[in-house]
Amino acid sequence: MHRITNTGRMNLGHLFWLRCLAIIGQLVTIAVVQTFFGVHLPLPAMLIIIALEAIFNAATWLRVASARPETDLELLGQLWVDLGALSALLFLSGGTTNPFVSLYLPSLAIAAAVLPWRHMIWLALFAMSCYVALGFDSVPLNMDNPANVFDYYRTGMWVNFMVSVGLIAWFVARMSNALRQRDAALGDAQQRLLRDERAVALGVQAATVAHEMGTPLSTIAMVTEELRESARSDAALAPYADDFALLEQQMTLCTSALARLRSRASVTPARERLDSWLASFCEQWRLRHPHVKFVRLGVAAADDIWLDETAAVGQILTILLDNAARVSRDRVTLAAAVAGGFIEFQICDSGPGISPALRTKLGAAPVDSTQGGHGVGLYLAFAAASRLNGSIELLDGEPHGTRAVLRVPAAQDDGQPRRAAPTKSNSKENEI
Repeated sequence: MHRITNTGRMNLGHLFWLRCLAIIGQLVTIAVVQTFFGVHLPLPAMLIIIALEAIFNAATWLRVASARPETDLELLGQLWVDLGALSALLFLSGGTTNPFVSLYLPSLAIAAAVLPWRHMIWLALFAMSCYVALGFDSVPLNMDNPANVFDYYRTGMWVNFMVSVGLIAWFVARMSNALRQRDAALGDAQQRLLRDERAVALGVQAATVAHEMGTPLSTIAMVTEELRESARSDAALAPYADDFALLEQQMTLCTSALARLRSRASVTPARERLDSWLASFCEQWRLRHPHVKFVRLGVAAADDIWLDETAAVGQILTILLDNAARVSRDRVTLAAAVAGGFIEFQICDSGPGISPALRTKLGAAPVDSTQGGHGVGLYLAFAAASRLNGSIELLDGEPHGTRAVLRVPAAQDDGQPRRAAPTKSNSKENEI
């Protein structure tokens, strides 16, 4: 029935502090006009009203500290109490002749910023009713020198204007900042949702293509095996025996990849020691690119460093290494290090570098690269790294080329994964 606001807790906290300032301002105003302007106010009644405000504000503070979310009706009640207390104090101090009567406006401005228009109308009607009532009946001001009433009124209007401007500017500025932060968070969530939807769509297409490729790959593998067998007895095919063997090896890799794709949907994500898993992964990747000069640098990892989601991390590294190998056959390096609770993999190539025109688009969607690729693999790599609470950062290599940095959370041998703080990507494109 009642709409629960996402920023209700923040609004209620703002109202608490505004009411604290209002109580302090009321006490200071009463003391000043009593002392310097010769105005005699009904102090017992006014102090009782201020004391009730303080008690209500203490209850509001307890309400802010509770876990239950606030509603629009609760915020309406809070502002209703403020207007009621202001009306009571104005009734005891001259009614509409009091220069602070325009303090109704800041309260209504705050209400307009935090309440739906239906609730705002009720609060506005209440404020107008109080103002009209004060015009008909109020306790007149008792001054020692009535001739000073104009100076009193002018000074009060000046103070009232400054207070009103300060209240409206402070509260509305805070509300605007909260709304901007909420809109930014909503925009980020929408972008992540769109990226995940694209990744899921690409995954479905990949599964479909993998299913369709099964039969032709089996046919090619069978023909390759027959050619390799024929090369043993046919002198014309004998010079190609090594090529047939390499082709059969590559076909075995393709069929193994399809088998892994089918099995990962039902297999629980694996956890392995970083050093042993990385050694096995590098050997498998070398089979994919036997003509590439691949160098695995030392791994600064202790025996108790474990890696979760090895299948997903392996897919990301495969994409990054394949991109590097496509543009740099003379040298591709892979290094791994553990620091700050996450594992950092660095892939370096000596290719032509990054296209500046595509830097801002990298990772947001599949993008055609200058190397003839379509960016699907790298796009999926960014999405997978984000799902693992990690990040991918693409930097310029030294002295040239590209340095891709993959960061993923490390897991200790107790099985409790550490969450790594994702690093903001520089949005530079590898060769896809």
